[in-house]
Amino acid sequence: MFQSTARGLSTPVKTFTIHTESTESASDSTDTSQVIESILSLKGMLDGGYYWLDARADKNSTLTISHALWQVPTTNRRTAHPGTVSVAITTFNRPSYCLNQLRTIAHEEELRKHLDTIYCTDQGTDLVQEQDGFDEVSKDLGKQLTYIRQGNLGGSGGFSRGMYETVRAQKSDYTLLLDDDAISEPESILRAVQFADYTVRPSLIGGGMFHIDHRTVLHVQGERFDPSSMWMYPSRGAEFNHDFHSEPLSESPSLHSVHFSDFNGWWFCLIPTDTIQNIGLGLPVFIKFDDIEYGLRAKEHGIPTISLPGVAVWHMGWHDKDPARGWEEYFQQRNRWICALLHFPNSAKRSAFRMLYEDAHLGMRLLYSGMHLNHMALHDVLRGPEYLIESLPTKLSEVRKSREGFDDSITYPSPLELPEPTDHFQRDWTPQPARTLTKMGMCAVLKALRSRGSGVQDKTPQTSIPARLSIWPTFHNVNSALVTTPDGDSVAWFRRDSKRYRRNMGQCLILALRLMRQWKRLSHEYQQYGIASMKTWETIFSNDRHQ
Repeated sequence: MFQSTARGLSTPVKTFTIHTESTESASDSTDTSQVIESILSLKGMLDGGYYWLDARADKNSTLTISHALWQVPTTNRRTAHPGTVSVAITTFNRPSYCLNQLRTIAHEEELRKHLDTIYCTDQGTDLVQEQDGFDEVSKDLGKQLTYIRQGNLGGSGGFSRGMYETVRAQKSDYTLLLDDDAISEPESILRAVQFADYTVRPSLIGGGMFHIDHRTVLHVQGERFDPSSMWMYPSRGAEFNHDFHSEPLSESPSLHSVHFSDFNGWWFCLIPTDTIQNIGLGLPVFIKFDDIEYGLRAKEHGIPTISLPGVAVWHMGWHDKDPARGWEEYFQQRNRWICALLHFPNSAKRSAFRMLYEDAHLGMRLLYSGMHLNHMALHDVLRGPEYLIESLPTKLSEVRKSREGFDDSITYPSPLELPEPTDHFQRDWTPQPARTLTKMGMCAVLKALRSRGSGVQDKTPQTSIPARLSIWPTFHNVNSALVTTPDGDSVAWFRRDSKRYRRNMGQCLILALRLMRQWKRLSHEYQQYGIASMKTWETIFSNDRHQ
């Protein structure tokens, strides 16, 4: 048995030697099983550290560990009884993934002892209930499956529906928010529920996210939120995309310290039902930042987020996504600033600067559709919380339509459908120190504002750029380029339009100044409206035509 410190230094603390008859001399009926127990102290582990065991069989013998448990005295349990859970799953046209998720839970008897029901909120047109095998899974789960149809209100609407129904039912101690397309281990759900029972105060218990296409890579185990940039970053020592194949836990000292989190992604997040009743449901924002905002809201109410090692799911990674190149950019920026208004009422100036920074950054990548969506987002933030709620069911279609017609939004399945580029981009980007990068960025923005460059009339692309290199330094002195989409399935012809860039930056400046001047008023308005309350969501759900 090994123990590590918060510094990642490990030492053996217990050794167990098991003496049995050799495999050759033992008969088939001989019971050679043994029970081993050990009491392990948590003394000196306030800053972190792990316990783990290694097992080895001698030559000509076998060793099987048939049942292993980490246990604590039930007298230390915070709750009066073992916790029960309702699982909230929301899905949109991913019926096979969702059905697999339901089937995984249905087949786990130990988990079902703690399960009240699964609220499966289907917001799509390709329905889970119409899949082969659904009737069998539904019959197996019985009352432990509650299938709900509703219009597409995004991830926030689907998860909030599960939270809403759990509070109304008044049966479960916890609500687990679980992505439909994540591959979950029922053991993780059990660990999260039982760990939550033993926390000294109610807490959000989050799971990590491993890449589904690279199973040993942990995208993140815990995240913090930086008010100066209104953006997230990994908890200290827990960098993004740690590969346990190349750097196992025993060789990764930084992972052994306690990681403090401000929030956890809603691919797996266990929330006490009392917490939902006290602080509300998710924001009605369709997608993006609802999980971040909820963690910040809980923290302000004295409820921490614990991103628990040993609890995780496998999920598609973000490496083939770039929100700035699609409709998600609108929701990302709008919800980012709504989150700032709700939790940082004194951040007007730095928020206005970041708004301009984001717009300048998009323009230097020739993403004029992204700049348009950014302006649309800022304008809608100014319209206040009532508009946010009213527009929830229809905003996605409006955003999609408003993005049409921009060069960077028009994609082609093959570059052969477009003229051959004059050249192909060869240089790799060398990461720079933060201060150097800031200076480079400022110079690049000033140059872009003064530029007379244009690719609007180009008959032939100047170059081609792979998706991984479509960052702002790459577009220096590039007026037009074929740029691959992040998923590698298509290509777009980006064209520089310096006049549009200057005009867009002017529009963003006006919007940012308006928000800065009205920040206090808007902050108070969003905080007082009750946009995440049971009552607000009840109104949203009652207006849904699918009900």
